[in-house]
Amino acid sequence: MQSTINQEEINMLRSELELLMKERQGLLKVTGSAAGLIAELDSHDLPKGAVEAAELLASTINSLAEETLKDALNSVHAEIVQ
Repeated sequence: MQSTINQEEINMLRSELELLMKERQGLLKVTGSAAGLIAELDSHDLPKGAVEAAELLASTINSLAEETLKDALNSVHAEIVQ
């Protein structure tokens, strides 16, 4: 009985982990796409409200760990150009 419960728990945890990994991949794609968009924007061509939204997005992206940002850019096949 104990091993059945443990196996059921293991299966539930495995399923949950798989869901979380899929969600992470989706979030990395969104983040990578957003980073690419921000990199291409010319703030002089945007309305003030759009500039404020872009600045908020850029600061949020910049607060990510470097490795996470690299993963996000890789997920959309983007490159960091310095």
